[in-house]
Amino acid sequence: MERYIALDVHAESTTCAVVSSTGKRLKQEVVETSGSALISFLSAVPGRKHLVLEEGTQSAWLHEILSRHVDELVVAIPAKTTGNKNDSEDAWRLAEQLRSGTLLKQVFKSPELASLRAAVRAYRLLTIDVVRIKNRLKAIFRARGVCLSSEAYDKASRAACLTSLPNPSRYQASILGQQLDATLPVLEEAEAHLRAEAQKVPSVAKVATVPGFGLIRAATLVAATVTPARFRTTRQFWSYAGLAIVTRSSSDWIQSKSGWVRGNVNQTRGLNRNRHPWLKDVLKGAALNVTTVMKDHPLRSDYERMLRAGTKPTLARLTIARRLAAAALACWRKQEEYDPSKHKSHIVAVS
Repeated sequence: MERYIALDVHAESTTCAVVSSTGKRLKQEVVETSGSALISFLSAVPGRKHLVLEEGTQSAWLHEILSRHVDELVVAIPAKTTGNKNDSEDAWRLAEQLRSGTLLKQVFKSPELASLRAAVRAYRLLTIDVVRIKNRLKAIFRARGVCLSSEAYDKASRAACLTSLPNPSRYQASILGQQLDATLPVLEEAEAHLRAEAQKVPSVAKVATVPGFGLIRAATLVAATVTPARFRTTRQFWSYAGLAIVTRSSSDWIQSKSGWVRGNVNQTRGLNRNRHPWLKDVLKGAALNVTTVMKDHPLRSDYERMLRAGTKPTLARLTIARRLAAAALACWRKQEEYDPSKHKSHIVAVS
């Protein structure tokens, strides 16, 4: 006896819907969004229980506490719908999609590396805050026609820079400077905590040997991926990281003297947008580091060879980012350090 259960979760209430294996709507109930209430509801459902809930703020917590009480738990990103919408219909629709196997996007959830992921998330949030404060401070100086130097970011030399601003703008810049001074020590503390957590995970040290990486980037990649076993091929990892090229075509067939033949109408539409932003940021940053700083590395030589062959710099850097992604995944799977001799050149000249 199979039962397919969907939860439409909100801050205070959760709408629960139960569907049978034949699609019959068996039960609907609104319960409090608490662990005890949801576990009690699931315990009252007989048979094999397949549970689905939407990706959201509470999804990681619910996955952790409810996975032990069901036979299958799926976290999904539902497709956008048009027309009328309410909690009840959302729950029934989600349960039916689970029963019929038509959930298009499922989210990987795992309790592993929870401490590392939390440390990475805290570090990235604080980094974004520091960059935002600096950009706002820079905008104040630029609005007054003043070229801002890096000295304005330093507490000791900021007072001299503020004299070039009128009083109203000077006060605003002073307040932002105080916010920056308060945030930077917290960012340093978060970085130290992240490094300490990264050293506890052996896989991070292996991934950190890949060129363009370091302990921070390696920890971010491991925290975002959790396990390399999720990806059967490297191309799947490229897609997850946002490095897959999207193509669109129409009117694929044209008529010739010999009959219908496939025309060369494929056109690229950029990179895929359904990706993990942490991974894309890490791999693009590593590729930029290799192509601008590591002048003696074989990958830098391949990058320059592609440019001489007529490849656009953005596409050449994308190729390097893909090769770095493949190397990081291989080092993680095999638990070995990066070997530059395995990155043999395979660049084909563009005619």
